[in-house]
Amino acid sequence: MYRVVLFRKSIFALAFAFSAATCLRAAAADTPPTAAVYRLHLYHLHTGESIDVVYRIGDRYIPEAVAQLDHFLRDHRTGDVKDYDVREFDLLHELLARLGHPDGVIDIVCGYRTPWSNNYLREHGHGVALHSQHMEAKAIDIRIPGVPTAQVRDAALAMQRGGVGYYAQSDFVHVDVGRVRHW
Repeated sequence: MYRVVLFRKSIFALAFAFSAATCLRAAAADTPPTAAVYRLHLYHLHTGESIDVVYRIGDRYIPEAVAQLDHFLRDHRTGDVKDYDVREFDLLHELLARLGHPDGVIDIVCGYRTPWSNNYLREHGHGVALHSQHMEAKAIDIRIPGVPTAQVRDAALAMQRGGVGYYAQSDFVHVDVGRVRHW
């Protein structure tokens, strides 16, 4: 009797080990060992918050990390959150790499804007577009500490990934994933 129970336990342990190994192999196959890691380290000038998050590995976006970025980039006036176009995150990641600062911090001047916030800024003479890409969660206004904004602008323009606005007086650059244009 004892041998039968021991034999059954051994069979169960082997089956468990085999299925666990199969699951681990399948998970490893989903993410190749050489898959690129996409990380962003952001600091929000209006909220004082910062985030340092890996949001993508290889071709796979990490939903929880993307949701954290969406919340971080919320409209700081209303607290409303909108799902960002993930191409915007990739644009920021590539921009840092092009500037030679792959692990650099990006200062966020403005992320998502609700229509209310956009209208408020328009009414108070801030020169924002009526149909701003910020309202679509496809634009971010940034600074990169230690990098002149003209250099950030030039790198963003060279990427040809969307709109680039240069605000020398306010010392920031607008980058979006809308159509390619500049101002």
